[in-house]
Amino acid sequence: MDFVDFKAEAKEFNQAYHDAFTRTLDSGWYILGREVEQFEQEFASYLNTPHVIGVANGLEAIQISLMALGIGKGDEVITTPLSAIATTLAILAVGAKPVFVDVKPDGQIDETLIGSALTERSKAILPVHLYGNACQIDVIQELCTKHNLALIEDACQAHGSSFAGRQLGTFGTFGNFSFYLTKNLGAIGDGGAIVTGSND
Repeated sequence: MDFVDFKAEAKEFNQAYHDAFTRTLDSGWYILGREVEQFEQEFASYLNTPHVIGVANGLEAIQISLMALGIGKGDEVITTPLSAIATTLAILAVGAKPVFVDVKPDGQIDETLIGSALTERSKAILPVHLYGNACQIDVIQELCTKHNLALIEDACQAHGSSFAGRQLGTFGTFGNFSFYLTKNLGAIGDGGAIVTGSND
């Protein structure tokens, strides 16, 4: 069964895609530039957050978020084993150790088990909002505040999803999105974004 028909999508949006390609070609600016700036502004407005930074992909978004927080060798990051491999690869890429917490029947990280996974080396909790559904982000946010941990959201499968009236990806110090072509907001190829309310 074909779940994604890229040819049908291309046919439906053919003119819009060609117009965007033409604008980019005519600008002579193929990396970053006005098209990316406009997307960042529009996505930030949609999420009701101050800052969106376009990056190459979702893995890079998570990795850069970890690096920005100074998380590295010897540090531990609490996360879920049920996610795309990119979540774990980003943690390993900065030299940190992923500490897996089991999931609930709905596939979301079990917030009641996070406390027992914490150690003196814990630096962040990296929950994943799976399948467009929210994990119990309010409880996880409280745990981060209580234990002085960074909250980094993997919202790579949660574009447009919300929790308690607030867009997912905006609860943590950083929220991370993927625009891999099979995501619910996919690019023609790949892409990613880091979301933050911080001005630092």
